[in-house]
Amino acid sequence: MEKKIIYLFCSAGMSTSLLVSKMKAQALKYEVPVVIEAFPESLAAEKGPEADLILLGPQIAWMLADIQKILPNKPVEVIDSTLYGKIDGLGVLKAAVASIKKAAAH
Repeated sequence: MEKKIIYLFCSAGMSTSLLVSKMKAQALKYEVPVVIEAFPESLAAEKGPEADLILLGPQIAWMLADIQKILPNKPVEVIDSTLYGKIDGLGVLKAAVASIKKAAAH
């Protein structure tokens, strides 16, 4: 798998930063070729086109349809709130990789 870009968006870009660092640690450990960054949702239109997968923090799940409209050719998903709450870097990373593979198959 070539390097994939996963961008996480939340209301300020802060609450996801801990999750991003845990996801990066797991990606390094398991040699998953990904670039993972967090941004405030206000940058979705600007940053989204660079990404292979857009993940939204559960607190902005209500924005899903709007962000899908802004980025119609990108997979956009809401992070599972249980995984998010536990700051489960591996769980979110596994779900993200599965989403990228599913999107590539279409």
